[in-house]
Amino acid sequence: MLRYFLLRTQNMKKLILFGMCCLFLCSAALAINKGKAQMTLDGGRRGVVQFPHQLHQDKLPDCNVCHHLFPQKPGIIKQMKSNEKLKSKEVMNKQCIKCHKKNRRKNKPHGPISCSKCHEKK
Repeated sequence: MLRYFLLRTQNMKKLILFGMCCLFLCSAALAINKGKAQMTLDGGRRGVVQFPHQLHQDKLPDCNVCHHLFPQKPGIIKQMKSNEKLKSKEVMNKQCIKCHKKNRRKNKPHGPISCSKCHEKK
């Protein structure tokens, strides 16, 4: 009987230790920052855009929601526009404004929709 109790206690300790390791690893994975918290994007003629990247990472389930249009690389939007691989205003219209309007229609928190709310005049 004592042997059974000791064996069961050892298995329980292993199970608890395993659970704690899993919890730690999951917490660490969620805490990983996948980019700068705040970014300044080239906004063309209307001026730069201060982009709250961390806020978007926290709200969106998958980076590819935005990054299917462009790779995760600093300066890539401007580079792709100059190489004519990305149309002017394509990211803004197909991503930013479209998503912000969709959330507004659903009465969810949403980002700005008008130009002057994002672009800082030069």
